[in-house]
Amino acid sequence: MELQIINQQEVLGKNFTIYGTLEDPLFLAKDVADWIEHSKSSVMIDTVDDDEKLRETIFTSGQNREMWFLTENGLYEVLMQSRKPIAKQFKKQVKQILKSIRKHGMYAVDDLLDNPDMAIAAFQKLKEEREERKRLEVVNTQLQLELQEAQKQARYLDLIIESKGALRVTQIAADYGMSANKFNKTLLEFGVQHKVNGQWILYKKHMGKGYTDSHTFDYQDKNGHTRANVTTTWTQKGRLFLYELLKDNGILPLIEQDDVA
Repeated sequence: MELQIINQQEVLGKNFTIYGTLEDPLFLAKDVADWIEHSKSSVMIDTVDDDEKLRETIFTSGQNREMWFLTENGLYEVLMQSRKPIAKQFKKQVKQILKSIRKHGMYAVDDLLDNPDMAIAAFQKLKEEREERKRLEVVNTQLQLELQEAQKQARYLDLIIESKGALRVTQIAADYGMSANKFNKTLLEFGVQHKVNGQWILYKKHMGKGYTDSHTFDYQDKNGHTRANVTTTWTQKGRLFLYELLKDNGILPLIEQDDVA
């Protein structure tokens, strides 16, 4: 679950964001390092105890990322260790902000309380920021779903590309969880092929495109006589054609169906 932002503002000229909850506020270690002008946040993190830091996921730079956070005690520890003059000022400001938020549900400076127009503008900006964050979260979720679908599609297309030889319809039908008979009838319904003298033949508009091959094989009938039969096989190009056609009609191979592991 993505970490929530409970307060965001500018403090001492720096972007100040509080994550988590009022009971357990968290502070992005990268931001803290920037506040106190620490060159490496990873080194700073090593100076606090394990129970004063943790990794959480936030939405940043257009994607969800796992980042290091400091607890309230961890933040105070880092600020106390810092020799930068601004660290002491930040500690004072942080305590004041947290005290106000816990008491009133928000942080309000005197100027904001004394100026209704400023308060309205501040609330409007907060509303817009939250709406934008929600919009980006929706976009990110949609992009993740599209990526998952693209990855599933790529897996089946890889199988087609890796298979250089022509395949019988039985093998292709199995990819869709169908029998050869049902698969052939499905292609008939979509105007791909029809049956002529016991063999499935492409309709004229699909002929000459390299979709299929015909193979003759001998067999013995029930009387022991040798007979010849012609069967249609699908080329790599033909399988790609079938994939796009069936997908456009809502039929996906098993590997792309959500209910198939």
